[in-house]
Amino acid sequence: MPSRSRPTQAKRAREKALIEKRQLKAARRVDVKDRKPLISRLDGVDPDIADIVAGPQPHLFLDPDELKEAEEAEEAEEEAKTDEVSEKPS
Repeated sequence: MPSRSRPTQAKRAREKALIEKRQLKAARRVDVKDRKPLISRLDGVDPDIADIVAGPQPHLFLDPDELKEAEEAEEAEEEAKTDEVSEKPS
């Protein structure tokens, strides 16, 4: 019979570990919940979208000089297309 008490002790140790883990998680959640409102929204503005401006956004990978060159190239292509369309006989 003494061999049966061992699984019960091991089970009790597992249960204690689970209870302790739950308590730590609950404390961590309360801590995060207390800090979150202070961090996320100051002055009623969400910091994730505070700097977003409506309309076309600047290109992320081009420098301003490269951006001007790319725009000029696009404009030249558009002008060439409109010239081709106007030159075609109907």
